[in-house]
Amino acid sequence: MEREKTKAELVEESIRKRFHKELFSKFAKAINDYDLIQKNDRIAVCISGGKDSMVMAKLFQELKRHNKFPFELTFLVMDPGYHPANRLKLESNAALLQVPITVFESEIFDAVYDVKKSPCYLCARMRRGHLYSKARELGCNKIALGHHYDDVIETILMGMLYGGQIQTMMPKLHSTNFQGMELIRPLYLVREETIKRFRDYHELEFLQCACRFTEECAANAQNNQELSKRILVKNLIAQMKKENPFVESNIFKSVENVNLDTVVAYKARGTRHHFLEEY
Repeated sequence: MEREKTKAELVEESIRKRFHKELFSKFAKAINDYDLIQKNDRIAVCISGGKDSMVMAKLFQELKRHNKFPFELTFLVMDPGYHPANRLKLESNAALLQVPITVFESEIFDAVYDVKKSPCYLCARMRRGHLYSKARELGCNKIALGHHYDDVIETILMGMLYGGQIQTMMPKLHSTNFQGMELIRPLYLVREETIKRFRDYHELEFLQCACRFTEECAANAQNNQELSKRILVKNLIAQMKKENPFVESNIFKSVENVNLDTVVAYKARGTRHHFLEEY
């Protein structure tokens, strides 16, 4: 009799078949379009325990099986101070999906817990620094983060509406503090809705946000009917999409179609330029 397939095998089969076009093809297209992986790269695939990074890990495993050119993967998990139940959930999911994780610990949550101004920004910066440091220690030259298409367009709008600037989340970046290290975002063209459908199809349960600070904020937001800026922007995009089905792709493409002849001022390599300089 044919043996029953494991959850990991079912997930991998759906990446090759049911979700190939929307998930793996978009993943591969981002890697090709933005030249994210080169021969002999050693990539630290950073896993937070959420849906995006866990799906990214499985996509990287599938890409590795194609083996068109040599590169190495390390599935890196940083525990910044998770509640034991969240840590256990993350490890259980990794075992279920057969992702061989390497876990290291930090105390970032404790460090930012009492910070009043922009704790999430500080936490993200500190987490990235720890990931760069550990990845380099393990011999990696790149870290891969699980930001997707919707993160990109929401970041563009948030910058305009709340930051008074036009900028985007780049598909790859050179590290400014870790010489020779690079950050890549291979889910850059993958829609969040696709990741959610993939998760729900396989009845998987991932961590939402395991940060104690965020959990308390979420509770307060529910009681006071307050929403975070990102959720407000997400809802705004959804509302605009009802009137214009192309609004998401238009936001995404807007930062690829910048006409400097119609821009009053801009920055390039840290230097500010004004249109009057050449008027």
